Amino acid sequence: MRILFDQGTPVPLRRALTRHHVVTAYEQGWGALQNGELLCTAEADGFEAIVTTDQNLRYQQNLAERRLAILVLLTTDWRLIRLHTDYVVIAVDGLASGDYVELPIPPVA
Repeated sequence: MRILFDQGTPVPLRRALTRHHVVTAYEQGWGALQNGELLCTAEADGFEAIVTTDQNLRYQQNLAERRLAILVLLTTDWRLIRLHTDYVVIAVDGLASGDYVELPIPPVA
């Protein structure tokens, strides 16, 4: 699956997604694109999913007609995410076209 990482998504997470082709918005030259424009551009370029930390995305955009699957990480804290990359991999592997999934990352006990 072709996956786009939005600006706030920790780049080292890509190492856990070895079965997928991961590119960042910055690498694509899309760092300045805002949410709606980024989603449209990613879809037009053939991306199948986007991983973001923007928890307001569903309130700011009409996602009903999107083909792009959206995975929202509910933290930007790499220290937590790196301990639970298996959760992210399972969530990404389970994405289907048009899905919107919010993924909580458990705090460290």
